[in-house]
Amino acid sequence: MADTKREIERKYESDDSGLPDLTGVAGVAAVVDKGVAHLDATYYDTADERLNAASITLRRRTGGSDAGWHLKFPVAPGVRDEIRAPLADTVPRVLAGLLRSRVRDAELEPVIRLRSDRDVRELTDAEGRLLAEVSVDAVRAERLTAGGGEAQWTEIEVELADGGDPVFLDKVEKRLRKAGVRPSSSASKLARALAETAPRRKGRAKGTRGAPEPVTAGDHVLAYLRAQRAAIVELDPAVRRDVYDSVHGMRVATRRTRSALRSFGAVLDRSVTDPIGDELKWLAGELGVDRDQEVLTERITEALGELPRTLLAGPVRGRLRTWTNARRGGSRRRLIAVLDGKRYLELLGTLDVLIADPPLLKAAAGAPEKVIGKAVRKDLAKLSVLVERALELPPGHDRDLALHEARKKAKRTRYSAEAAVPALGTDAAGLVKSMKSLQNLLGDHQDSVMAREALRELAAQAQAAGESSFTYGVLYGREELRAATDEARLPQAWAETKAGARV
Repeated sequence: MADTKREIERKYESDDSGLPDLTGVAGVAAVVDKGVAHLDATYYDTADERLNAASITLRRRTGGSDAGWHLKFPVAPGVRDEIRAPLADTVPRVLAGLLRSRVRDAELEPVIRLRSDRDVRELTDAEGRLLAEVSVDAVRAERLTAGGGEAQWTEIEVELADGGDPVFLDKVEKRLRKAGVRPSSSASKLARALAETAPRRKGRAKGTRGAPEPVTAGDHVLAYLRAQRAAIVELDPAVRRDVYDSVHGMRVATRRTRSALRSFGAVLDRSVTDPIGDELKWLAGELGVDRDQEVLTERITEALGELPRTLLAGPVRGRLRTWTNARRGGSRRRLIAVLDGKRYLELLGTLDVLIADPPLLKAAAGAPEKVIGKAVRKDLAKLSVLVERALELPPGHDRDLALHEARKKAKRTRYSAEAAVPALGTDAAGLVKSMKSLQNLLGDHQDSVMAREALRELAAQAQAAGESSFTYGVLYGREELRAATDEARLPQAWAETKAGARV
């Protein structure tokens, strides 16, 4: 088993003067000496330091009150989620799984050993409640890979108590700064250790620079793809941990990637990218196995909650639960198996290759305003045909199908417009906003179509079991009215979208 803890802390440079007096910090009634703990931590990474590049740390630590394996993911500056597992000789399986999208087939190996003498103080309020833990750490670092060196330093660390107000850290920092203590220049002990123990090489680069500013159409498309690939990889651990909305976020990044490959076929050779698109479609489908059913169940449940009791006939809620459980085609176990599978890892590797060695066509070297703008206008023109064709059809099954196709095209147009914003500016941003509004309208209509199909199925099951189907009929009628309202709004919404499109 692994436990997760939200860690909010700040680090400061320290000299031989030790810890300043903190009794003057607002809210602090006592500074309690907890003695010195001797900590011994070994940090693991791949040979090319993939975890460090993502500001992720994995360590095995003995000593102190929390000996064991600790895996830390960045959340925000000074905030990390720490996932803990019991002490063991090898990396616990549960932690290794959370790193799979980063590590792939590489080996995790010891890279740094940190031994610290931690002099701990607890800051408590008038009622004895813990506000924060402050420590002075005397650190000795040793690089465990070939050619590495050693380093040592002293730092002050202030960690907020669980559930504490981060504003309290500002009060502590104010006192520390007044005493001449300054924030650390390193984000973590590991980052400092890696920097100070790195092998010295002649002609070593003075620093690394980020990706250059996009210039050509190809630059802009690749920057967008790079961001979506990063989102997929970064959300993988959150999906495994069942973090709220992480599955949806990963699914959206997958769809955006696939959409970009299709929309910008003039930039990237589709004979190469179409097979990648097929794999992205597969992944999006796996991520949505349970999500689509959840959305449908939530819609019907919400509609039930709006009905007066006089319109509830029979065990409607129980029937809905039974129906939902029977239709649930996926599970957490299934999804984790997909993320652990060879096919998914091969897809991640393929995306890496695509970005590192893209199959660029001649138009990739062109001006982004021209090439990307043309691609967005092409998507918009296709959407126009689909919307206007749907509006010409009478209400019914054929119109429902046509509106569903228009919804998918609106989503694709929105994604291509998103990719165009850095190149086209406010015009593309305006189109993104319009497409989102249109997509929401068409999405609500499609959800109504699916809800009506579900209600027919529920009514049939209720009748077969000798239950009343009255309530399902009431809900069906309400969904019909909702869909009709959406269809009535569509001509005006589409007219406004066309009027505002200037890409």
